[in-house]
Amino acid sequence: MNWAMFEGLLSGVNKYSTAFGRIWLSLVFIFRVLVYLVTAERVWSDDHKDFNCDSRQPGCSNACFDEFFPVSHVRLWALQLILVTCPSLLVVMHVAYRKSQEEKHREIAGDEGGRLYPNPGKKRGGLWWTYVCSLVFKAGVDLAFLYLFHALYPKYTLPRIVRCQVAPCTNTVNCFISKTSEKNIFTLFMVITAAICVLLNLVELVYLVNKRCRECLAARKARTEDLNHRLDWTSSNRQDDLLTGDLIFLGSDNHPPLLPDHPQDYMKKTIL
Repeated sequence: MNWAMFEGLLSGVNKYSTAFGRIWLSLVFIFRVLVYLVTAERVWSDDHKDFNCDSRQPGCSNACFDEFFPVSHVRLWALQLILVTCPSLLVVMHVAYRKSQEEKHREIAGDEGGRLYPNPGKKRGGLWWTYVCSLVFKAGVDLAFLYLFHALYPKYTLPRIVRCQVAPCTNTVNCFISKTSEKNIFTLFMVITAAICVLLNLVELVYLVNKRCRECLAARKARTEDLNHRLDWTSSNRQDDLLTGDLIFLGSDNHPPLLPDHPQDYMKKTIL
């Protein structure tokens, strides 16, 4: 992927996001992706080479390193960033699909056939659900990786010395981790930025749901007012018709027929 295509994708994601989404995008690609590409790989590039144990038993150092570092920080962060950024691209792809459907509809129906989507980038219908699901997925991925990091490395920090007792080590050995202070700083930085991204996702989710609920309530209120207005108009027209009928009878010598006290007898007389 060249930088022009990458910039086009970022501009599309930024265009169809809310204000909270734009802040999230800036935080991810400036404070997470760039820090990962520029700094993190260099800090963790020599972690295996500088992992020293006070034992010359063949294979002991590799076994202890695998015991304490089952998955590298760098690889976990790479997987996390890929999973976090993919849902935003799905939103852009959904908008592109809407635009293609709109173009096909215009080719078939012409300009007089109306439009399928008045604004393909507006979050309505399926696009709203796609955007909301992307927020839930991104927050869930970050929370899952935060829990995974805490489970693998308690308190998100690395000790200077670890004690190892696994085969083929003959006894308990002490192993030393290089650049622990620098690694802990970058680990905490990535953890804090991930937590802020989760917070932004949740705030944006609440904002979208609240906005959608207010729009639904406003639409329902408008329909209720319109129905009440129609009922009032109908009842007023009926009253006008009744008043008009009364005036007609008052102005003539013939009075309106009154119902008899016994309708059944009246029916019999009429039939006979």
